[in-house]
Amino acid sequence: MKLRALAWLGIVAAGVLLSTVPATTQGFKWWQSDAFVQELGLTAEQSARIEQTFQKTLPALRRYKDALDKAEADFNQMVEASDDNQVMAQVTVVEAARSELNKARTMMLLRMRRVLTSDQRVKLVVMQQKTRDRRRNGDSHR
Repeated sequence: MKLRALAWLGIVAAGVLLSTVPATTQGFKWWQSDAFVQELGLTAEQSARIEQTFQKTLPALRRYKDALDKAEADFNQMVEASDDNQVMAQVTVVEAARSELNKARTMMLLRMRRVLTSDQRVKLVVMQQKTRDRRRNGDSHR
């Protein structure tokens, strides 16, 4: 029983962390945001290349997210009905699905990053941190 509780807490914690990560899969396209474009000095060509990278990666991200959702749903059902060995086997499935999603997202972000100049990359990190801080503090209007 203790093993199930620990596994469940690990999955919940990982899910919370993951939910804060994939902003681009949730609809915010910073490369098309007037504020980001202006602050970063993005060219139309840079924005188009980043959008192309996003569109090319999006189907895989959706597949991996669907696989993760299914694995987590299966895990949730198993927690109550299965023995510890089955639960831990499903944890392996869930974490493999999460890993695939994160790898695909990371590679997409790496490709996007390569479109930017070094100065733009620094500015982007600062802007994204400010956005996260505002969201964390409940102020989404700045």
